[in-house]
Amino acid sequence: MDSRPRITVVGAGMAGSDAALAAARQGVDVDLVEMRPVRTTPAHATDRFAEMVCSNSLGGTGETNAKGLLQAEMRAAGGAIVTHADASRVPAGGALAVDRSVLAERVTAAVEAHPRITVRREELTTLPDGPAVLATGPLTSDTFAAAIAERLGEDFLGFYDAAAPIVDVDSIDMDVAYRKGRYDQAADYLNLPLREADYARFLEAIGEARSHTPHDWEKLEFFEGCMPIEELARRGPETPRFGPMKPVGLEHPETGERFHAVVQLRQEDAAGRMWSLVGFQTGLKWGDQKTVVTTLPGLENADVVRYGVMHRNTYLNAPRLLEAHLALRNDADLFVAGVLAGTEGYLESSATGWLAGTNAARRALGLDPLLPPETSMLGGLVRFLSGANPDGFQPMNANWGLVPNAPKKDDAGRRMAKKDRRAWMFARGLEAFTGFLGAHGLAAAPAVPNDAPQDAPQDAPKDAPHDRAPAPAGVGGD
Repeated sequence: MDSRPRITVVGAGMAGSDAALAAARQGVDVDLVEMRPVRTTPAHATDRFAEMVCSNSLGGTGETNAKGLLQAEMRAAGGAIVTHADASRVPAGGALAVDRSVLAERVTAAVEAHPRITVRREELTTLPDGPAVLATGPLTSDTFAAAIAERLGEDFLGFYDAAAPIVDVDSIDMDVAYRKGRYDQAADYLNLPLREADYARFLEAIGEARSHTPHDWEKLEFFEGCMPIEELARRGPETPRFGPMKPVGLEHPETGERFHAVVQLRQEDAAGRMWSLVGFQTGLKWGDQKTVVTTLPGLENADVVRYGVMHRNTYLNAPRLLEAHLALRNDADLFVAGVLAGTEGYLESSATGWLAGTNAARRALGLDPLLPPETSMLGGLVRFLSGANPDGFQPMNANWGLVPNAPKKDDAGRRMAKKDRRAWMFARGLEAFTGFLGAHGLAAAPAVPNDAPQDAPQDAPKDAPHDRAPAPAGVGGD
């Protein structure tokens, strides 16, 4: 009987791809099971790994940004998604935005080339045996969701998410649109100015538009961080203007005019041919989306190359079910990552995938699971998932509230400004995380594998086996 260490990763999205590559770097073999193209989803367009369906951004960068700290932590760990995102980057001011097709191709190539990873294209109908990572994401198939629900009971939850429409750059009226970043940041965004009459037309159009109508068994419950634009408008006529259409900091660079509202467009691809409407996630009928989009100044002749879609997100009540190291409380062999674990965002999915993959591999090698320090962003995030109030739990993304605060005064007794305190927290968190990586032999692991498998972690048993074994079998990932 073959006793070589092996794990299963279910789902090849952001979380699953990072999990598979992280586990393989620990010296175990990995069966990566992805249901596409055998079984498709309402939101995915390809069968590539790490396909982005809601946005092309992994969040803001820099030492005053919480997502910037998580990005830095994943770079230090050699996380696959962040590494390949850096190589697929498109201009987006202070955000890490990517050409989503380039990122998907790079991640798919890295996974398929790794000698320790076996890719299986099939839909699992039961939970895998042995150490495994469940990373099936927001679009977990009904069959596999039922298998999870049968194991976990009534703590299995679901909500809805929406993606924004994308327009062709040649259909944008550049005499109307202007380049500017909010608060004088890099001018990587196109801005569409709305005066009061323009805004009134927009509200009228969105008020008349038809929305996606859920089936009786679907519960329409949006996550606040990805609220559809039509839902914002329903909350009150001023709500979009104080949300994604906020004009503050976007005065016209030539005239200085401050508009009633502004719609920002973000570059979607490296060539700059496609631009998405920032904050315009929507579940409107496609024809009505076109009507709403073309009411906006500069988009009267817009060519919508991809319409926004509404789709089900599936996630667990993590505080009731998960340990902070991402294993189920009642099953130490089963790890959960990504949206299924209660995260919100591509970056957060990939980071929890890295941790779950690393810990599943350690489980297979007979080692204890690891937990990043609480001052790191990843450490703060997973502690929140396991320790939040389970009543009404909703997914969480990276934010400064997840980690201990900075002192209000510096060593000289001077009061620190908010940006200085965040920079201090960034430095503290990254130092703690890199120390954690170094202590466990995890630092600076390359995201793209060499021809030969890497060695096991430094604290692995000397007799742990590291060669390859035949594969077992088993959905789509986030």
